[in-house]
Amino acid sequence: MCPRNCHVDRTQGKTGYCGQTDQIRAARAALHMWEEPCISGDAGSGAVFFSGCPLGCVFCQNHSIAAGRLGKTIATERLAEIFLELQDQKAWNINLVTAGHFAPQVVRALELAKGQGLKLPIVYNTSGYEKVETLRMFEGLVDIYLPDFKYLSAELADAYSHAADYPQVAKLALQEMVRQVGSAQFEIVSGENFGRVTDELLTDVDYGDGELERMLQGVVVRHLVLPGYVEESKNVIRYLYETYGNQIYISIMNQYTPMSGIEVQYPELGRKITLREYDEVVDYAIESGVENGFIQEGETAEESFIPEFDTSGV
Repeated sequence: MCPRNCHVDRTQGKTGYCGQTDQIRAARAALHMWEEPCISGDAGSGAVFFSGCPLGCVFCQNHSIAAGRLGKTIATERLAEIFLELQDQKAWNINLVTAGHFAPQVVRALELAKGQGLKLPIVYNTSGYEKVETLRMFEGLVDIYLPDFKYLSAELADAYSHAADYPQVAKLALQEMVRQVGSAQFEIVSGENFGRVTDELLTDVDYGDGELERMLQGVVVRHLVLPGYVEESKNVIRYLYETYGNQIYISIMNQYTPMSGIEVQYPELGRKITLREYDEVVDYAIESGVENGFIQEGETAEESFIPEFDTSGV
């Protein structure tokens, strides 16, 4: 299912590199306000946080579920019900957060839910460490791809994610995502609480009073700026823009939060990024010609971005 190729038969109750068997485990299913504004809007994205992760970054903000310790085992049929329940809660979309290691089951759940009236756009939210073959299972089902592009440096990918092949894998995965869904499509909808969303478009767009822009289709690539790695962030942005131009949106994130104890083994990651570091990356993106993108304002490196993984909604 993933580039780790750990060769574990998860159907026999064994766990793979992702920390999971073939039984779906999810830690939370609820309206989530902290995605990009075109994803969360004022109603919230219908986010389903799956347990486990094939990548396992040392600085993971969701380590408690990525490590597979939290979550509830559910049937495919229950997952389909959850999608429909989130639709009833007026979610803007269904947001699959780290779902690749459960790909066959999630595909089936989406098919079941769509057969029972699911009409919302489907968001595939991923680290970017995906096999093309796995992504192709979602063709025609996923409308919006929301991948990270963490590193262009194999050395950094090896040091912080133990995946020296991450840059090449992420490049091929992104290419497949763009092939599937193409350029972005939006619709203008009314809204009342736009001020609660912390991201804003790099471009100046006036939607009028009480109006929001909802993404229906496309690719938003996220890049989390790490402390001390401004040049790496510039390299990532340059690659993305030179390769895809304005066909994709680039989300430049300043919310890196050092997890407790990380400074022991990785002292360089033991602090938040500075305003100067973030501004330098954003200025570089603007000077490079990036128009389709998102930036974050203010102090966003707070635990408020990390929800309670208490199996709510599961």
